[in-house]
Amino acid sequence: MTTTSTPDDGRPRTGSAILRTTLRRNARAMTGGTVLMGMYQAGETAFPIALGLIVEHALRDRGLDTLALSIAALAVITAVVSFSWRFGMRILQKANTTEAHRWRVDVAACGLQPVARDVDLKSGEVLTIATEDADQTADIVEVVPLLISSLVAVLIAAVALGMASVRLGLLVIVGTVAILTILSVLSRRIGTATREQQARVARAGAKVADLIIGLRPLRGFGGNHAAYGSFRTVSDDARRQAVGVAKVNGAYAGAAMALNAVLAAAVTLMAGHLAFQGRISIGELVMAVGLAQFVMEPLKQFSEMPKYVMTARASADRMALVLAAPPVRTPGTERPDAHGGLEVDGVRYGSLDELKFQVSAGEFVAIAAYRTRAAADLASVLAGNVPPGEYAGTVRVGGHDAADLSIEALRAHMLVNPSDGEIFAGTLRSNIDPAGTGRAVEAAVEAAVEASMLTDVVALHPEGLDYAVRDRGANLSGGQRQRLSLARALAADADVLVLHDPTTAVDAVTEQLIARNVAELRRGRTTVVISASPALLDAADRVLVLADGAVTAEGTHRDLLGTDEGYRRAVAR
Repeated sequence: MTTTSTPDDGRPRTGSAILRTTLRRNARAMTGGTVLMGMYQAGETAFPIALGLIVEHALRDRGLDTLALSIAALAVITAVVSFSWRFGMRILQKANTTEAHRWRVDVAACGLQPVARDVDLKSGEVLTIATEDADQTADIVEVVPLLISSLVAVLIAAVALGMASVRLGLLVIVGTVAILTILSVLSRRIGTATREQQARVARAGAKVADLIIGLRPLRGFGGNHAAYGSFRTVSDDARRQAVGVAKVNGAYAGAAMALNAVLAAAVTLMAGHLAFQGRISIGELVMAVGLAQFVMEPLKQFSEMPKYVMTARASADRMALVLAAPPVRTPGTERPDAHGGLEVDGVRYGSLDELKFQVSAGEFVAIAAYRTRAAADLASVLAGNVPPGEYAGTVRVGGHDAADLSIEALRAHMLVNPSDGEIFAGTLRSNIDPAGTGRAVEAAVEAAVEASMLTDVVALHPEGLDYAVRDRGANLSGGQRQRLSLARALAADADVLVLHDPTTAVDAVTEQLIARNVAELRRGRTTVVISASPALLDAADRVLVLADGAVTAEGTHRDLLGTDEGYRRAVAR
């Protein structure tokens, strides 16, 4: 049974906690944005009020001084509206973009860490969460200030109308409450539908990622059509849900527009009726009609905010799936001893049965596994992909139990290069030196290129190491991808290097040269090669025979060829 726990690293692990964190660390920007957007809405509201006052005074005093003063007042209001909107939205959008970037980085960092196997998260889902959901969660930074500023506009309009007639002010307030009550019901439906849509889109993204990874083997046995059909089913499911969400959004937008229009019309009609009865002046009528038209915009914005809040909450809940995912192992705090060796003591996992061996510091050991499953299980255990609670026995790295080491320390000390190492879009150089440390490791990169026999690929292209590599190495052959992965592992220059089948896709002559080069480059560094390659076995200081889940023999490759018939049949070519 897996034993995992969630480390107390201060990271929010629920949707509500994510939103609170977002609001807290953007409080300053949101305060400034709210003030400026409030000034914008106040200025917009002041415009019809000013027009009403101008008409009122113009009817009593038709002098040029009054007209000039009125024009100056309108110019000030226009300037306030223009500058407050420009700088307010600049502040809010900068904060929004920055916050989305922060969450993308956090989700990506969690996605790169292996998590417990009972967590149903695929790489395609993590990608969707790290992009769309991070952006939609960060939208809350803009939503709250716009919500407050819209409320300010509605209140100012209600107060101004109330000063002309209490009935007009009450109509705006009661109408606004009624509109928001109706729309809040629809917004809850939007939140539920949006969560389901995001989940289905994420599943479709995960299916695409799986198809891309397995496209070559699928084509090999003609399974690509069936796989395409499977993706089409998932994608069609996501499409139907998206159409459903669009219908709910359309109903929400239509209802909001209709209700806002009814309120504006009601205010206009009541103002006209009051003016006809002589209970308000012509200037107040102009103001009321202007405010009735103006108030539709903040009401529209105000009524849309619940929808965005529900969408942000749904996205935050999706992000919490990644941020709260328990790690595959509880990280320790110790660090391995520098230049230490590797020890596997009584490990039982999968096809491994009481596996026990030791590799001294600086030794080059090859492990000849008769079963590919045993080789894969051993590589998984050493790579830390299997939590200590899922296997019996102990793995010691640099003299310390691997379970007591921090993930960072373990990976910095021991590198396990899988047989199917990923190739990234970029260049040959960026694949060998992903950290981009440049000249600091230029000599190591060149040595790794030569040792892995990647020199012919570099020489083949005028760009050399700057030759562009497509996603997953699509423009490289299988052997070239494997050698590029090997070059990256060698350039890392780890204290302990474990290579799993590093030469299965290269020809025998190249394999012989690679074996000799790796042995020379790694001289004095602890190296373990899990392989049945005669060339690599011959280059090793010592060979361990892994049969039936345990080490059954050891010695040099040539000694074992002469003394162990089973070994000779298994590795001789």
